[in-house]
This record gives sequence, structure tokens and C-alpha cells, in this order.
Amino acid sequence: MSYPLLPQDVLFYQRFLISCGCYTGKADGAWGPLTNAADAEFQKESEAIASGYGTFDGRSESSIRTLVCKAQREARKFLQLSRSAGLDIRILSGTRTYKEQDDLYAHGRNGDTQPEITNARGGESNHNFGIAWDIGIFDQQGIYCTDEAPYCAFAEKVLATNDAIEWGGNWHTFRDYPHYQLKPMEEAITAIRHRFENGLAYA
Repeated sequence: MSYPLLPQDVLFYQRFLISCGCYTGKADGAWGPLTNAADAEFQKESEAIASGYGTFDGRSESSIRTLVCKAQREARKFLQLSRSAGLDIRILSGTRTYKEQDDLYAHGRNGDTQPEITNARGGESNHNFGIAWDIGIFDQQGIYCTDEAPYCAFAEKVLATNDAIEWGGNWHTFRDYPHYQLKPMEEAITAIRHRFENGLAYA
């Protein structure tokens, strides 16, 4: 998803803006003056974060702008570290609406012959709450690396300097080497979803 797609699901976006501290109105799915003002505040804060931490390639920028403000800061710190290490690392995805997540879940299921992409339905992934991003590491020829080794090596550098984020490569049930996320206030995804949908802090 890119930022312009976020406002298309107004209820989801209002919840997202509440999570950023930009919206104090009711999450009712109706775009009004309060939502408009909150959207402007979110864009202003995103610009300030970009000015403070630097900007990167277009794909990364598009993905970062879909994250809650706290996650934007950490994602930019992450890319600063990759840049200083001389690595070509890009953020390939950020926030997904519930519908986008359900569409991904449908891949490889119900007669679809494509490979399965995810085990998470809408509301079952931290990508649905603006706190997670996936990366790609590219070699000197610009080819995407699929080997686990460079992801593991860079994760050691990241986790040694940043205790605000988690790496999917450390998960026990499903290791997701390109995945990073803020450490949420709750471990259970159901609790995070409850907070997101009820205007409570979760990160």
C-alpha cells in the first residue's frame, strides 16, 4: 500500500489516525472536517520525520508513509543504518488494510493455484496496525536476495543498536526474515486488534 490508498478505507484510516494521536473524533467511517484536519496533521508530522531522519528510495518512501509516526521514525533509523553499512536495503511494504490482508490470504486458497503468501487474515497481522514493515536486500546488480544469510547478518546489526523493534527471523513458529515491527504493548494479536479498533494505544 502507498499513502494515497489509506484514506480510501475511511474507518480504517480514522483508527490509524487515532493511533498516531492525530484524530480525536469518532471512528465512524465518515470523512468530515475532523478527519480532514487529522489527515493534514499526519502528513505534516510525516514530513517532519522525513526531514529529521532523511529520505530514501521511492519504494521505501511509499511504504514508510503508511506507518504510524512512531514506526516511521524507527523505519528511517533502520534505513540510516543500512545506508551507513553500504547496503542496498529497501522497505517493500508497510501498512495493509484488513481487505488487503484478506486478499493476500486468498492467494493459494479456495481453488487459487498461486502459492500461499500469508497465514494471516485481515486483523491478524501487525501490518494491519501500521507498526510493521518488510524489507528486501539487493545485491550490487540490483537483484533481490532470497538467501537468508544477509538478512540474518543485518538483523544482528539492527538489534544490537535498536531495542524498540523486533525481527521476524527470531520467531519460533514462522520465521519471517524480511519482517520488522515495533514492539507492541501487547503480544497477542487479538489484544492489539482490540486496541486498534477501540482507539487505545498499542505501540
